Amino acid sequence: MSKKKNYLGVDLSTQQLKAVIVGDDLKVLHEAAVIYDTDLPEFRTQGGAIIDKFDPNYITAPVIMWVKAFDILMDRLIVDGADFEKIAAISGTAQQHGSVYWQKGAGNILENLDSMQFLHEQLSHCFSIANSPIWMDSSTTEQCRALELSAGGSQKLAEITGSRAYERFTGPQISKIFQTRLDAFLITERISLISSFVTSIFLGKIAPIDFGDGSGMNLLDIKLKTWSQPLLDACAPDLKEKLQEPVPSNTDLGPISKYFVERYNFSPECHVVACTGDNLASLIGLRLRENWLAISLGTSDTAILWLNEPKLVLDGHVLCNPIDKDAYAGLLCFKNGSLTRERIRNTCTEGSWAIFDNLLESTPRGNFGNIGLYYDVNEILPFLKGDYRFSKTGRVHKFSSLEVEVRALIEGQCLAMRAYAEDFGFKFGNGSKILATGGASNNKAILQVLADVLNSPVYVQEDANSAVLGAAYQAKYGLLNVNFDDMVSVLPQPVKICDPYPDVADIYDPMVERYRNIVKDLLRQ
Repeated sequence: MSKKKNYLGVDLSTQQLKAVIVGDDLKVLHEAAVIYDTDLPEFRTQGGAIIDKFDPNYITAPVIMWVKAFDILMDRLIVDGADFEKIAAISGTAQQHGSVYWQKGAGNILENLDSMQFLHEQLSHCFSIANSPIWMDSSTTEQCRALELSAGGSQKLAEITGSRAYERFTGPQISKIFQTRLDAFLITERISLISSFVTSIFLGKIAPIDFGDGSGMNLLDIKLKTWSQPLLDACAPDLKEKLQEPVPSNTDLGPISKYFVERYNFSPECHVVACTGDNLASLIGLRLRENWLAISLGTSDTAILWLNEPKLVLDGHVLCNPIDKDAYAGLLCFKNGSLTRERIRNTCTEGSWAIFDNLLESTPRGNFGNIGLYYDVNEILPFLKGDYRFSKTGRVHKFSSLEVEVRALIEGQCLAMRAYAEDFGFKFGNGSKILATGGASNNKAILQVLADVLNSPVYVQEDANSAVLGAAYQAKYGLLNVNFDDMVSVLPQPVKICDPYPDVADIYDPMVERYRNIVKDLLRQ
């Protein structure tokens, strides 16, 4: 192994497979990506997925498409000048909750790959389910209700696994495969998450699931860090044998497969570190710590926070922390993010962000007591759809001005983030900090409202691809077993964009309570 050590991170996301190589100083050296729809058109995916024409809730992706993407990705890294011999460790990440079903005998094939052939040529018959259910699938409502019933209710299931039953989660998905594809289930040797499937490709054997991504399955006891046998039994027989024991997210699983040594000239000393889910890899890439709340303002708005203890919540998810095996992470997802902001922008300003920002900044904090909730698609938090407008005195059909409409939208989205984060026990205004990412993190006017409503300074950092960078950082962290904060201290620190105004607690503390009461009333209707 050369003295100059590099680290490879891979991200198998919904629409593309991407990779980044960083140096020992964690600076990016090489990047490459494969976009499924355009680079692999033979699989006829839309946004990396296949929507069943008879059941639009049933959404999958071809496993062999992902395998073929690896073949292309490695070649593109070579074209970009990557020297694989310098890579000391590899880790990865993937879209959460999806599952991969290895056919009997697949493990043997994976361990004896011929370096003269492409991966997709040798693994084409290794999967008992050709198209894997992915996180977009919502066809398992029946299995979710059955799983909650077996646990003693949604609250009990959340106590054990960190979440109530969700259609996209892997436990209900496995249960549906067992019930509807018994022939395929019986010839399945092992079941991977998509993240541990990525690990398996590089390791040359079917890899264990990590604690972090495993906690997004409705099957892992997040306190004991082991599978809950009653929940396994409620989904399918002999499931523990098909899943294998989970491992900490920073586990060094051993040397890279000889296939990659012989075909791509990786060093035989290169090691593979367990891969995890994309939200947890983002936590690593953002270098999130206690008192920080990371908010991604994208198509969906998501919030991730560090938890020292698991907190029972029915609205949101508690996941095992990929940096510290004794800590946890809270995850909140709001479906109505940037597309809803764009809809109100188009309605109020004919598509101009500059006018939108002027309207937002010309309205006082607190918006004269007006609150707006806007849900173009059925929201998760809270479970509502439609537009809801409230003045100081009650619900109204429309607001008095465009300025009020724009501020009501942004303040309403921020009030939701604050209320649900507080349910996790997050304390705002006492040393708390917000790390903003995603498309809208470039909008200073929106960030100022975020700072005010959440009573916390808002920061941004340079690198946008937090998940794939998190995978690369995890490769070094898992290999060297060093202090994480010391390891990432060489990276540029986040830059503060704005501070909250001094009077925001007086304005927004009562508004958060009003928001909570409004939501309770709407959910009763």
